[in-house]
Amino acid sequence: MGKVAITINGAEPKNIFPAFILGSTSLAVGDDLIIYFSSYAAPALKKGVLEKMTDKGMPPMEDLIEGIVELEGRMVLCELGLKQFDLTEEDIRDDVEIVMASNFLLDAADATQFYSF
Repeated sequence: MGKVAITINGAEPKNIFPAFILGSTSLAVGDDLIIYFSSYAAPALKKGVLEKMTDKGMPPMEDLIEGIVELEGRMVLCELGLKQFDLTEEDIRDDVEIVMASNFLLDAADATQFYSF
């Protein structure tokens, strides 16, 4: 199939849920997935934060995370978010890679679909 690249530009449920729903669905139909969290989304990637996120009518975030991790989707965070929010690598979820923006652009260069939330 193809490759889907998604950028998340904020740490609010309105940014996170659509990206995770679309991302997990993409993996389920056989696409590769890379989700890039811009620096403004960094607070959502602190250990334990995503699991507590809820939004009326949305599936449980734990299920969405599990689907992405089990189907080998990649979640990457812009390294600038660490400094911007006084975070360390140890503060961030273990299933998230910390990268420079250029790494994401290179990884997403062959994406067949691109979304931003």
